[in-house]
Amino acid sequence: MPLTLFYGVPEGCSLGSIVALEWSGARYNLCRIGMPAVVSGDDYRRINPIGETPTLMLPDGSLLSESMAILGHIAAKTVDRGLGFEPGSPEDDRLKQMLAFLNTSFFNAFSPLWHTIEHDMPEPAKAALRDYGIAKVERAHADLEMLLGENEWLIGDARSLADAYFMGIARWNDFHRVVDRSRYPALDRLYRRMLNDPAVRFAHAIEHDEPATSAGGFLGHVGLDEVLGQMGRAA
Repeated sequence: MPLTLFYGVPEGCSLGSIVALEWSGARYNLCRIGMPAVVSGDDYRRINPIGETPTLMLPDGSLLSESMAILGHIAAKTVDRGLGFEPGSPEDDRLKQMLAFLNTSFFNAFSPLWHTIEHDMPEPAKAALRDYGIAKVERAHADLEMLLGENEWLIGDARSLADAYFMGIARWNDFHRVVDRSRYPALDRLYRRMLNDPAVRFAHAIEHDEPATSAGGFLGHVGLDEVLGQMGRAA
């Protein structure tokens, strides 16, 4: 049984997990989950009780949620490909450190901006929250620029799953248009390099429901009803 990734649209951070699966070469299906309607519905909560994406269904039918857990699982399965590293090694420590920064600081910086779009509030409060979000996003970009330094990739001289996760978040700036990325030249170079990656182009096309060619082990889409039906038969 192949893996199945439940990914959120539009603009979900699960793009990073799609890129990671493409790089991994694993056989996998995708299940498209619309936000906010489907992701918060009762049917999808049978997959993820807190109503979030991404979630990964493993070959034995067990479910794994949260990007950090999913990327950690893929990393452990792809040490031979250089996407993951031996536990406790310096490379593994750097990968975990960078993923933690991306998850707690870079991802979180955009939360106030998303909140102003997804929730009704008085205009003065919305403006204040947006200003706060812009400051957080600018700070996160400056910190990440410093961490990247002279490196070509986030943890060194070769790409890693941190770069895949970065791409799922960094593109949010193209939506909110709050930071001039050219002010952070190393980060801008990384972003532009990732835009040309076949796995990223594939993931973007998948999200926008456009023709997409996989360079990995993508087998096709499955519907949520189909997955739930299989789970019911297996129960």
